[in-house]
Amino acid sequence: MMQRLVDTVLAVTKESVKTFTYEALNNIVRLINGISAILLTFLPGKATILEGIHGWELRPAFRGPRFPRWMENGVSSFNQFIHELSMDSDTDTSSLDVLSGDEDSSGYESAASSALPSPRASRASLNKHSWHQMNWIQYIMMWVLFPFKLFLGIPVHLFQLAYSRFSKPSSTPGSPRPPCSHSARRVRSLKDHVIHRATDRRRGVIEDLHLFTEICIEAIFDVVHKAAHLLLSPSEAFGTLKRLFSSHESGIKEEHDAVDVSVSTAVLGKNDPKPSERNSSFNQSMNTDARTCQDVITELGYPYEAIHVITADGYILLLERIPRRDAQKVVYLQHGVLDSSMGWVSNGVVGSPAFAAYDQGYDVFLGNLRGLVSREHVNKKISSRQYWKYSINEHGMHDVPAMIEKIHEVKTGELKLSKPDLGEETNEDQPYKLCAICHSLGGAVMIMHVITRRIEGKPHRLSRLICLSPAGFHYDSNPVFSVVEHVLLPLAPILSPIVPAFYIPTRFFRMLVNKLARDLHNLPAVGGLVQTLMGYVVGGDSSNWVGVLGLPHYNMNDMPGVSFRVALHLAQIKRARKFRLFDYGSASANMEAYGSPEPLDLGEYYGLIDIPVNLVAGQKDRVIRPSMVRRHYKLMKDAGVIVSYREFEYAHLDFTFSHHEELLSYVMACLLLVEPNTKHLATRSSLQSRKKGQVSN
Repeated sequence: MMQRLVDTVLAVTKESVKTFTYEALNNIVRLINGISAILLTFLPGKATILEGIHGWELRPAFRGPRFPRWMENGVSSFNQFIHELSMDSDTDTSSLDVLSGDEDSSGYESAASSALPSPRASRASLNKHSWHQMNWIQYIMMWVLFPFKLFLGIPVHLFQLAYSRFSKPSSTPGSPRPPCSHSARRVRSLKDHVIHRATDRRRGVIEDLHLFTEICIEAIFDVVHKAAHLLLSPSEAFGTLKRLFSSHESGIKEEHDAVDVSVSTAVLGKNDPKPSERNSSFNQSMNTDARTCQDVITELGYPYEAIHVITADGYILLLERIPRRDAQKVVYLQHGVLDSSMGWVSNGVVGSPAFAAYDQGYDVFLGNLRGLVSREHVNKKISSRQYWKYSINEHGMHDVPAMIEKIHEVKTGELKLSKPDLGEETNEDQPYKLCAICHSLGGAVMIMHVITRRIEGKPHRLSRLICLSPAGFHYDSNPVFSVVEHVLLPLAPILSPIVPAFYIPTRFFRMLVNKLARDLHNLPAVGGLVQTLMGYVVGGDSSNWVGVLGLPHYNMNDMPGVSFRVALHLAQIKRARKFRLFDYGSASANMEAYGSPEPLDLGEYYGLIDIPVNLVAGQKDRVIRPSMVRRHYKLMKDAGVIVSYREFEYAHLDFTFSHHEELLSYVMACLLLVEPNTKHLATRSSLQSRKKGQVSN
């Protein structure tokens, strides 16, 4: 009688504490969201910045936050969460499919990860089973199995199997079919994958805080409940202690016997998890999204190949590929600053340039420039200061040539094997056509590559260049960039040894950024406020800056950064009003690097560009304004380059991150025009020879 009374009091108290803490946390979140909505209402220019943002709500409204994904219908999901916690990680595949569909079927590999279920699994299970719809057998089994799982380590999948056989109704010819079949789940999952961008499996900080609070409360009251039970039943307490000590002594004896019998050395076997697998398991337990470009490509059913490229100065680059080995049409996609190859596949099958090019019969290569927190280099002990000591020069004169030469090596070898007579028929050293699509800084890098390779008398391997909002000219920019220019240039000698690069240095803060991106989606007013403030920083550009944080390459393990010299190089370009190479700060240093006291002005050598160029600008782009893209166009046109210019009503990140069918159609149409104009090249031979003579002198 006393035991039942204590259990009742503890249960009521526990639920009261859980309700109070949950409501307190939720009210704090509502307050933050409400204040953000008020601030967003009074901020000027928010309509321009927020227009065109799709996929999540950014309307400034004084409203509470959306319910997290582990909570539905306004009720706590902790009881259902405990039920999922009792599910063993090595349950058979069919059981996992019943609980969570076809997502995350590999399961978690540790007890810690089991304690933090997949958000989508939680949402799917909540939609199927709410607290009010649980039958009493499931309710009892849930609480019976949980202590066995948590404290005794008994494999509860045996109990689950028995329970499933007991509770599962036998199928009869007249019985109705389940409401959702496995194939239907797969179709719905694929649809969600395509529409909502297959890049976000994280759980936000607020969702983690809710779960952590409920787990702590549950653990504390469980300890109190056990202590009260032992005090009310002393005989049972002594029996438990006796069994505990006896099992401990027997375990020590068995361990001692095992040591006496044989001593084995620990070796790394082929079945042991690789470091990447361990990181993946940890990321799943922390509910961060560390999927790579490979994960997105393979999950969507496309082939994938990774090629490691070593530059002349020892940097290890990742060249990724969606292979079509027998194709003579090849496309190389180059990202911009603070980006990676993920930007070309982040829109899924429907709106990604990489998948569109592959579907058009192209062999697709995705380049990744140097500049990751992981510091991939042949010298494993390279210091941070030495690793980040590079400018845009190294991107255009080391990174891109190394990757393009690797593409040439791979494609030439493959085509000679599959089509041995191809080289004789075409009478060419290059039996394929290589087009390049580049964005932002990638555009400047590719133009630099073409010009410098022509000056050196080496082939650049390209047949066409498509530049989406290319960098290179920046004197017409917003006031914030002008302030950065005036601060960065005079302080460069002081800041360069102190701040080698701009990036998030620790795993904790990278994880925090990764999770906060999820919270900005759950809280519309806070997300809108951050989006508006970010728009101010970049001069009113309406790109979905908050949404870009949702890309998996901004994760806790690795993240692209910006070298201080790259930022300084951009400031030099803006100050000089010319697209030129890096200025080392003195005439002697420049003379050693370039053979002249001043850096090479690439704009003066646009006549060396011997391939067609398609320039694309964004009318709403405030990072690289259309006037700066038109500057490229004018210089190329005056130099006799086959060049076209086109404007779209897009912001800076819309060229890669957003899905615009009009832009994608235009880019694919340009890819089909890969033949250079040989007549045009002949008329410019005298100009090119004259430019080469000037450089050699």
